[in-house]
Amino acid sequence: MTVIRKWWNSVFVKYSAAFLMVGLIPLIALSVFSLQAFTGHVQQFTVNNLKQMSLYMSYNVNNFFTDYDEITRLMYTGRYEGYSHTVSVNQTVNVNQYEQINNIPIAAFLRTVLYSDKHIRSVYFVRSVDGKLYYETRQSRPLQADKLPVAEWLKPLAERPNHLSIYPTHGELYYNSPDRKAITFGRNLIDISGKLTAEPKVVGSLFIDVDAGVLDSFFQELNLGKDDELYVLDGSDRLYYSNRLDPANPEHAAAFANLAEEGYLVFNDEIPYLEGRVLMRVSEKNLFEQLTSTKSAVYIAIAVCAIALLGMGTLFSRRLASPIRNVLHHMNKVEMGNLDTQIERYGKDEIGRLAVGFNRMVERLKVFIHDAYVAEIKQKQAELNALKSQIRPHYLYNTLEVIRMNAVYNDDEEVADMILALSNQLKYVIDYGEDWVTLQEELDHLHDYFSIIRIRFENRIDLRLQVAEDVRTDFLLLKLSLQPLVENAIQHGIRPKGGKGSVLVSVERAQDKLTVTVYDDGAGIGESKLQELKEQLARPEAPSKNVGLKNVHDRIKTICGEPYGLEISSIKHVGTSILLTFPIMEKHLKLPAHDA
Repeated sequence: MTVIRKWWNSVFVKYSAAFLMVGLIPLIALSVFSLQAFTGHVQQFTVNNLKQMSLYMSYNVNNFFTDYDEITRLMYTGRYEGYSHTVSVNQTVNVNQYEQINNIPIAAFLRTVLYSDKHIRSVYFVRSVDGKLYYETRQSRPLQADKLPVAEWLKPLAERPNHLSIYPTHGELYYNSPDRKAITFGRNLIDISGKLTAEPKVVGSLFIDVDAGVLDSFFQELNLGKDDELYVLDGSDRLYYSNRLDPANPEHAAAFANLAEEGYLVFNDEIPYLEGRVLMRVSEKNLFEQLTSTKSAVYIAIAVCAIALLGMGTLFSRRLASPIRNVLHHMNKVEMGNLDTQIERYGKDEIGRLAVGFNRMVERLKVFIHDAYVAEIKQKQAELNALKSQIRPHYLYNTLEVIRMNAVYNDDEEVADMILALSNQLKYVIDYGEDWVTLQEELDHLHDYFSIIRIRFENRIDLRLQVAEDVRTDFLLLKLSLQPLVENAIQHGIRPKGGKGSVLVSVERAQDKLTVTVYDDGAGIGESKLQELKEQLARPEAPSKNVGLKNVHDRIKTICGEPYGLEISSIKHVGTSILLTFPIMEKHLKLPAHDA
């Protein structure tokens, strides 16, 4: 009991409990409310969408029946293949004696009807006087005329001779294709010439087989599930099409009326042509199955979040108290005189900053105590290093001078000159002064370098310098910015070409910029290689080759800024030019120069 009271009196426990209450209760309330509102909106939207789809499907189905009604009326209008015949003709004579419809052969008329629509698969004409059958088809299989249900098709036409008859979806057994479904449209050809009689003069009947897949394509847009039902019915609830039942089966044709409606959403939309309707029954369970899964997932997520919050509250309380206790423990060590203690593990929060401050305080205490002793040792070490730095280059210069004097003594002036040039170069390079030198100093260094190159290649390579009149030799530029470019011109331009060559260094002034161009008449660089070299200069990382160019370019940009740097242009087999730009600065002032 004492432990529990002590635990509850902790400020961290109270803070964690308040944190849980503030976070957990709004989370659960807001989640439940949002979920209910969201599911309600989704359900309403889904139902409205299905209503719109059902209305759209009924419109398409109505157009389907209307279109094929118009096709069967071609017997009366005579509009086909650019021919229009509206004058009343004696169809009895045409059909019975000349085997014609509208003064063209029956077979030609049937072909016209067959190819008037891509979904018409077969066309038949039954002559009334003798029952003779004419037909045209796109089927690859032969017609089995004895299986053609002509008598069944003629019954509704005999009852209503002036109307179109529609025969529901059925298999094409007469082509030995029971799996292929078709809808048949039938209309009588009535002779309307002469006097009208009480009984119409029926001279024959036209039948059209239309691919029932047309309706399938309409209803595929609905994405019906396996338990959803779809029916096309006329005013007498006669079944013309269904995704589950066979309209040709009498038992199936009447079964839809007995299906229970519980658990279904029912949609009815009219088909004016049939005086019927499209009846759609959608299973609520399947329709909202994903939504139900989402709700379950959200409830699980709420439970998981609640458990996570409880765990986080407990962990937060412990983690908040532990670092503070750790700081107090190390403070006790310092009070006892142990200055070697350090808080090694801490976070980046306020307590972590407190730990960092504590460590700095201990370090400064140690520095203050040992300051005099450590400072004296560092001063002696610096003096020793300075002496060593002076001895090394001095020893190297003396050694080179001994070698040069020995060459002079042996009358080898060429070797002596090379050693003198090398010595001058080493003094120039090893001098750890400022980064900026005068133009004259950089050109002198270039002369020393080229004196060795000229001897090395037996005067086959020449160096020319052109300094514009408005350029003063006390203008400043970066130390060792020209020699790497000249060396690059010799190694990668002139030597690969072979024979003699020359390098031209041109110095000019362009307003407030100093431009130095290094030309060579060497082998040049191809377009792809030149593009690769430019991209390499633009990348920040160090390259594996062309280090000299990259080094000069980066030094100029780093010290002088973005407008300055190095640019390369080259033509294959002609040569290469490298342009360097510097700000114009005077010696000692390091400021832009102005002419007097």
